[in-house]
Amino acid sequence: MTLVYVETDENAQVQLTSAEAITFARTNADVLAATTPTQLPGGGPDTSREVAGPPSGSSGSGGLGGGVEVAVIGPLSNDCVDELTRLGVDTIHHLEHTDLEAYSAAAWAQALVDIAPETGTVMASGTPRGMELMAHVAVRTGERMAANVVAADDGGLLRQVLGGAAFERLQLGGDLQVLTIAGHACNPQETTPTSPEIVSHSPAAAADDLRTRVVRTEVETADDTDTSGLTQARAVVGAGRGVGSENGFGEVLELVDHLGGALGASRVVTGLGWRPHAEQVGQTGSRITPDVYIACGISGAVQHMAGVEGAKTIIAINTDEESTMVQRADYAIIGDLHEVVGAVNEEIRNRRG
Repeated sequence: MTLVYVETDENAQVQLTSAEAITFARTNADVLAATTPTQLPGGGPDTSREVAGPPSGSSGSGGLGGGVEVAVIGPLSNDCVDELTRLGVDTIHHLEHTDLEAYSAAAWAQALVDIAPETGTVMASGTPRGMELMAHVAVRTGERMAANVVAADDGGLLRQVLGGAAFERLQLGGDLQVLTIAGHACNPQETTPTSPEIVSHSPAAAADDLRTRVVRTEVETADDTDTSGLTQARAVVGAGRGVGSENGFGEVLELVDHLGGALGASRVVTGLGWRPHAEQVGQTGSRITPDVYIACGISGAVQHMAGVEGAKTIIAINTDEESTMVQRADYAIIGDLHEVVGAVNEEIRNRRG
């Protein structure tokens, strides 16, 4: 069995990356379910790992199987259930308790461990929260963890490393696989709607697990450093020094709006103060994995390329046909970005009437 931790937003809606993780789990169910207990030198299965028993009311899920179950911590909306149904989920574990109202990595991870199968897979999307929770789950179950997995087959797991510049194939072994799935490793795919069983849990947390938790949240402002919109966007338009000035982003921002995407910036742009650091793409900024990355006036420094290696398609707009970005792009347009992007925007406006 595979258990997927589902992140929800402030409206209790399923996050895009969690929908991707569920799709990954469902489409790779047979491979993920093939985990077998580690063999000790004596030939018997390793039963030394202890897993806390399920809380009262739990289905006690465990054992080998190809089903996909999910865990939602906090409010469970009807819209969330409907989407999980369309994503082909078999069981929804709803965990809700006053101890879990504020995010606490240790407490939330233990709640997941309590309902995890003894053999199979526990996984989450590769967001900061998903990474933190799965790391805690791995430690508490005594299992290994693979981060940023992009594929699974009979040969093992394939994960991206070095910001997507290289891939590593590995086999975790052990009884339980603990994974995070790289953002946009697959597209969310709805399937024949299921009729998932909803199992409610009310797990209290140990005092030690609540020593570190969120005590206050604040509304974001333009100067905050949240990058979730950039890292989850399917289309990113990058802007470099070629925009010319702090006031040269008009055409680029219009294109972002047309695509329903996000704006990314080079280190030079943020260093000059033209855009906030939260929009910086690169080794010292955000590493992105959109379906399409449109680089406008960006030469393609090494640190920037490290941040966009995960993009499925790169389109470069630049006056320098010898620039690294142009040479590495899937498609390139040689010309002034203001003229090119302006013409693209005009064409989109005309086609939309």
